[in-house]
Amino acid sequence: MKSGIKVKNKLSQAQFIAVGFLIIVMISTVLLMFPFASKEGTYTPFLDCLFTSVSATCVTGLVVVDTFTHWSLGGQIIILTLIQIGGLGFITIGVIFSMLLRQRIGLKFRGLMQESVNSLKISGIVKLTKKIIKGTLIIEGTGAFILGIRFSVYFKNAAKGFYYGLWHSVSAFCNAGFDLMGVEEQYASLTGFAGDFVVNIVIMALIIIGGIGFVVWDDISRNKLKFKKYSLHTKIVLVTTAFLIVVPAVLFYIVEYDNTMAGMNVGERVLASAFSSVTARTAGFNTVDTGALTGASKMLTIMLMFIGGSPGSTAGGIKTTTIFVLLVNLFAGIRNGAGGSVFRRRFEEDAIKKASTVFILNLMLAVTAVFAVLAFNGLPFEDVAFEVFSAIGTVGMSTGLTRSLNTVSRILMFSGRIGSLSFAMSIMKTKKRAPVYYPDEKISIG
Repeated sequence: MKSGIKVKNKLSQAQFIAVGFLIIVMISTVLLMFPFASKEGTYTPFLDCLFTSVSATCVTGLVVVDTFTHWSLGGQIIILTLIQIGGLGFITIGVIFSMLLRQRIGLKFRGLMQESVNSLKISGIVKLTKKIIKGTLIIEGTGAFILGIRFSVYFKNAAKGFYYGLWHSVSAFCNAGFDLMGVEEQYASLTGFAGDFVVNIVIMALIIIGGIGFVVWDDISRNKLKFKKYSLHTKIVLVTTAFLIVVPAVLFYIVEYDNTMAGMNVGERVLASAFSSVTARTAGFNTVDTGALTGASKMLTIMLMFIGGSPGSTAGGIKTTTIFVLLVNLFAGIRNGAGGSVFRRRFEEDAIKKASTVFILNLMLAVTAVFAVLAFNGLPFEDVAFEVFSAIGTVGMSTGLTRSLNTVSRILMFSGRIGSLSFAMSIMKTKKRAPVYYPDEKISIG
């Protein structure tokens, strides 16, 4: 018993969370390998199960087998459970059980909860977590109900319709991108619903709400629609999110007008453009053929996938706040200003340092992974880059390349995905030392 406590105490909060996810991934991988998890009743290869488990737990959405046609009901439920755990974080799930068992939540566990949801402070973290759980149930439940009615009409089967409604509501809210539309056509995602107003609006709303972050929810719930009262974090997230939805949607409309959107009416084109903009920032669904996108649209999608959602959300990527801080600091540098400031507030120095680290680290991982995959496969650069950025940003959008990658390249894909987490763990493990300042010396920049 004592040794277990010592091991836990030796781990930092980030390391403890990472180890917890690793345990969940390995258990679910073993479960998916059993015959009951596949429709054919046969064993699924270890690497395919591992890839699926990692993809679901990290809410990435990239698949090597079609979710509907390969996995049985049991396998689908395992995957959906992993998506929910990945979206909320297993620490949050642990809080649910603690509350059900009426156990006291100690200070160390509160620290883990703060790390898990990216809260700015530890005070009120239990209250915030309860609000997250309640909000998640309400939002996913509402989405499941609306989608359930629509799918019940579509499939002419209420039980099937509501099961599909629940599945896609959870997957959309958690920004996972897994779908069961292989019932129509393998790997089709939501292309069969490109002109469906209800499905498009509900899925987009779930993606956006899940992607803005739990801390932002809390701020909005306390201050309602009074923008001036919001924290700087919330203001940045909302403004950046709005910009990254509207501007790319307009660009998609222009670039894809006579390509993937050819033959659609104006309303369908508007829906498809908005959906392409929203889903690219880590959701992973698609209503137009991703593989048929123009080079410009693929480049735009890669940029959106790289940015991703917001801190403390169900989304991945480098985060909206990271890109916002870097751009504000860039413009301050161009104007030769003293530092980045916005909404009558200045960023703390650590914010700029952290943003630069996250940006460069993820870019280096992506470039390295693209190079490595190209080295092991004779594949087009454009498609490899798209797939790698999708994996690192936990998006799940695919041109179909992941299914054709060899074993080495698939391993590189998960390595790229977990690389930033490993790097963070190594930093957390380093002991802080007293700063030593050496003499300054000028160098030429640019």
